[in-house]
Amino acid sequence: MPQSPARKAAYDTWYESKPEQKKKRAMRNAARRKLMREGVVHKGDGKDVDHKRMLKDGGSNARSNLRVVSQKKNRGWRRGE
Repeated sequence: MPQSPARKAAYDTWYESKPEQKKKRAMRNAARRKLMREGVVHKGDGKDVDHKRMLKDGGSNARSNLRVVSQKKNRGWRRGE
């Protein structure tokens, strides 16, 4: 049975406030800022900064581990798109 919107929002708020999630979010934001400074991506361009080796698998924000992909490709792989 699906969760109610209020329950899901409460869970998301709880989950996203965990220290490890805050650290990963900060690393993702830092990676995007790095590529924005290089002029590779721009705000609102519909692109995501992807880590070739995911942060949860020990990846880093090294430039060699970053690439720019469309939002659909980066976020759709979980749904099989």
